[in-house]
Amino acid sequence: MIDLYTWSTPNGQKVSIMLEEIGMPYTVHPIDITNDEQFDDDFLKISPNNKIPAIVDHDNDMTMMESGAILLYLADKSGRFMPSDDAARWRTMQWLMFQMGGLGPMLGQAHHFLRFNKGVSDYAENRYAVEAQRLYDVIDQQLENHEYLADQYSIADIASWPWIARFEWQGIDLNEYPNVKRWYLAIAARPAVQRGYRVPDRQKAIPLP
Repeated sequence: MIDLYTWSTPNGQKVSIMLEEIGMPYTVHPIDITNDEQFDDDFLKISPNNKIPAIVDHDNDMTMMESGAILLYLADKSGRFMPSDDAARWRTMQWLMFQMGGLGPMLGQAHHFLRFNKGVSDYAENRYAVEAQRLYDVIDQQLENHEYLADQYSIADIASWPWIARFEWQGIDLNEYPNVKRWYLAIAARPAVQRGYRVPDRQKAIPLP
């Protein structure tokens, strides 16, 4: 049994979607970051960086923080969504790292300046709007000749999809990125993704272009 400490953010949704995809039993513990619950001492013991998501695996008492590391852990534990072939594994890994090092941090800044602090800095708004567009271009080009980001549906897609689900926050029109739109809608149709996206907010609806 997995304890999942999470909130309705792209990083949190990565892990709940993964847990739904692999069919692993889990218990949800909402950490309301709008009320600074991530800074509670009890949560600090699980996630020293005070960030969601985090898990506790009661099969072996393993405690994990950082969404990318958790996805790798769950892929290894379940034997799913990470290829065993060496070359395919590394192709998947590079797109996972693309999300962790670029897509997530840069789109997070786009949210900060384009949605929550609009008008504070024209420079920052332009910088992150342009970077968001560049990242969408990168994904669109990759998906032109690939059904998924790597060789098959994998943790690279699971990590990236929740960030694309906030395309409206980023000022992005998905119709301008037809390959991203096709990929986004195909993943949005997966029942496990629909369930995982609504953790812990069961009323939350997937945005559609």
